[in-house]
Amino acid sequence: MSGTPTRILLADDQDDVRSGFRLVLDSQPDMTVIGEAADGATALELARHLRPDVVLADIRMPRLDGLELTRLLAGPEATRPAKVVVVTTFDLDDYVHTALHNGACGFLLKRSGPALLIEGVRAAMAGDALISPQITVRLLRRLSPPTPAHPHPGPTPDALTDRERDIARLVARGFTNQEIATELVISPGTAKTHLANIQSKLRLRNRVEIAAWSWRTGLTSPAS
Repeated sequence: MSGTPTRILLADDQDDVRSGFRLVLDSQPDMTVIGEAADGATALELARHLRPDVVLADIRMPRLDGLELTRLLAGPEATRPAKVVVVTTFDLDDYVHTALHNGACGFLLKRSGPALLIEGVRAAMAGDALISPQITVRLLRRLSPPTPAHPHPGPTPDALTDRERDIARLVARGFTNQEIATELVISPGTAKTHLANIQSKLRLRNRVEIAAWSWRTGLTSPAS
């Protein structure tokens, strides 16, 4: 891990929310909040000037909403793509899909708590995408409808070891790295290593794609 703390910009129109996030994140030795914005337009200006490592963006903000802010900072037309994690009260499916389509590398609910907020920032820095467990399964049901008549080409579950299949199942159920470690009685570092191996073997970019693959191949069923 680099000795330089992750530099974070907060974008939320509620002062108390920004203050709470700042307290949580600044308490971490590897994180520092470098700026705050109460509306999307100001956040865009600050992001382009300060060049933070991660932007935490609410969705409903004055002047420019968080979804459009995400597109401008992390979308395909962004000249210097930033890592944007959407943190919101609203878990509507349209918001989740739009945020991820616009380049967000995380979608967290404010009620998920400080531990997931911290993990979301670290996941973004690691090139992963973390989605609040409360909405992961519902999201994947819509992303990965069963298509038995036209099986998707690519690796099957046999490409993974037994332990890797266990972890892929838990990812599809919305487990965080810490929860996977607790469930399987392994260290969080070991869980992270297994996840990296899964991504490499399956040529997938993040845990969202691992979960979608797990559903698509039948490793995990909606009933689980």
